[in-house]
Amino acid sequence: MAAKLVTLPYFASVVLTCLLVVSVSAIPSKKINSLKLIKQVNSKGPYIGLLTVFPPEENAFLGTADFKPNPEHPFVNLSGRRYRVGTIYGKKVIYVRCGIGMVNAAAVTQQMLDLFDVAGIVHFGISGNINNSMSIGDVSIPKQFANTGLWNWLNPKGTVDPDDVAQLEVGKYNVPKGDGVNLLGKLSYSPEQLFSVSREPNDATTLFWAGVSQHWLKLASSLEGMELEKCVNSSLCLPQKPKLVVGLKGSTADIFVDNAAYRDFLYKAFGVSSADMESSAVVMTCLSNGIPVIVIRGMSDLAGGQSGENAMDTYGSLAALNTAKAVLKFISKLPGYNSR
Repeated sequence: MAAKLVTLPYFASVVLTCLLVVSVSAIPSKKINSLKLIKQVNSKGPYIGLLTVFPPEENAFLGTADFKPNPEHPFVNLSGRRYRVGTIYGKKVIYVRCGIGMVNAAAVTQQMLDLFDVAGIVHFGISGNINNSMSIGDVSIPKQFANTGLWNWLNPKGTVDPDDVAQLEVGKYNVPKGDGVNLLGKLSYSPEQLFSVSREPNDATTLFWAGVSQHWLKLASSLEGMELEKCVNSSLCLPQKPKLVVGLKGSTADIFVDNAAYRDFLYKAFGVSSADMESSAVVMTCLSNGIPVIVIRGMSDLAGGQSGENAMDTYGSLAALNTAKAVLKFISKLPGYNSR
């Protein structure tokens, strides 16, 4: 019996070594190469993280030619995405296109913060305009975002949780009005749970409005009045000169809003001025990690408030260009992050 006890530690160490070898060998060689490259990239950090959503926004951003790829390590491919390393006006940046929706946005934001030496994130893209005082082509830098896709969908006789933020009674939109009971009932909007490095592990707090970083928002206020593009091309121009506004509110959900009634509800219930599908997820992830974040969104359409077809296909490229211009201007004003 004593002899068996003596050999047990040796046996355990052999098993552990085998497990480690197996686990390391299970990592794909491409990922190992990417992690080695990330280590080299991080040695030159910290960087500003730049995060946009889909190709038209990326084309507008890269088309300005102000992003200069790093000649030694121009990009890192990871999890099917390309993280581009470079500079803008001498500021070190890492740029990535995350893909549409809140899952993509949150996953890429967390991946960027976990793997790269990123000290803050600038998220940008186009959005639907919910506020009639704003116009297509305008740029909004909101102070806070709400996840307006976190619903309790109740039956017609259901009662709303008193902790919920607002409710949408589908029956109010019956045509003709008051024509029977609408079986879709009503929706109530719930707050989210925020886990944060500033709190104890697993000690979540609830919030509905996720705020961007105040010191970056104050810096962004100096962008108001900047020159924005008015024309898509020589034959297609907006009737008014676009403007940049700082300090409004935005909504995010995995819903493309192109409905006048819902647009009107969002504005009346929450006072939001824009609707998109990623911003709240990016802001929430940065808040969880205690990292500065700001969001810059260009108005590409009226989210259903228009007469006729949605204008995104017509003015989306202009909105993306004006957004890119605002992003570049903001980066130029950020202190630090200078290349060396």
